[in-house]
Amino acid sequence: QVQLVESGGGLVQSGGSLRLSCAASGFAFDQYAIAWFRQAPGKEREGISYINRNNVTYYAEFVQGRFTTSRDNGKNMAYLQLNNLTPEDTFVYYCARRWDAGEYFGSAWFLKREYDFWGQGTQVTVSS
Repeated sequence: QVQLVESGGGLVQSGGSLRLSCAASGFAFDQYAIAWFRQAPGKEREGISYINRNNVTYYAEFVQGRFTTSRDNGKNMAYLQLNNLTPEDTFVYYCARRWDAGEYFGSAWFLKREYDFWGQGTQVTVSS
């Protein structure tokens, strides 16, 4: 069955870094785009980054160069490198998939409704 499993979260001090992983199985990973979202309790889930099957990437404005997404199709893995973390980056982080038809998607990648499957999330907590 389809699975997306996030890992790599944890507790880190302000200014620190983490590398989140998203392990995919049960589907043709190289045919899908992967996005990363984050969510705080009681808040809307917000888009962080997007990487398509051709490694074209988009980022939310708040990333400001601190985060980098990548993928390894040979390993069915996607990654989100988080650098220079602050307490305001404390969220549950999720990866999600979207069938990639090869079209331009830069204006809609952050819309949750575009993704048909989500992982269970990994908690990132940044202490001051």
